[in-house]
Amino acid sequence: MTAIDTGVNTTHAERMDRMYRTQRHFYDLTRKYYLFGRDTLIRELDAPTGGSVLEVGCGTGRNLALIGRRFPQARLFGLDISAEMLVSAEAKLGRPGRTRTVLRVADATDFQPSEFGETGFDRIVISYALSMIPDWEKAIDAAISALNPGGSLHIADFGQQERLPRLFQRGLQAWLKRFHVTPRKTMVTVLNGKATQLGDTVEFRPIGRGYAWLFTYTRSSN
Repeated sequence: MTAIDTGVNTTHAERMDRMYRTQRHFYDLTRKYYLFGRDTLIRELDAPTGGSVLEVGCGTGRNLALIGRRFPQARLFGLDISAEMLVSAEAKLGRPGRTRTVLRVADATDFQPSEFGETGFDRIVISYALSMIPDWEKAIDAAISALNPGGSLHIADFGQQERLPRLFQRGLQAWLKRFHVTPRKTMVTVLNGKATQLGDTVEFRPIGRGYAWLFTYTRSSN
């Protein structure tokens, strides 16, 4: 497993490193109670044998470890803007028996498959990261551009809690704001617009009464 440093948005990277320098030690334990939909995304990933899977904003490597366990023949890659998070990811994914994973410190809005030695990826996962990326639409563009023909982008993130009590919605969003998390209310429109423009397809599914949103964006095979 390798982690390669590269130039990134230093302001955002420094903020993420400050936030996760301590949090990375207990991040997985706390997040499992409210980052719903991640395991559903992984179960439905259908990674092809020998195919390439990239996680954008891979954090501690929790999702990549599960992907490697479920799809042991897949080739795994991960990027994160926080070098602190990748310290935990390297430790987790470097354990005996784990699928070899190539990790890189990189900006989700500005990366190329060639930086990982690939021409494109068969599957790209973005799990609860777009709500923390300031230029989140640019991150979506970068991910779509990095897909192989016929490849798919799988997104799980906070929804708008549209079918939950208004008080719960306001309380959750106020709490998330403290941690620089902003649920993207226009994500459905943005992804549908990109799919129409590029001749691709997108599937959208809210879960938990809108607590979380799941997307599968599939590139055309042409």
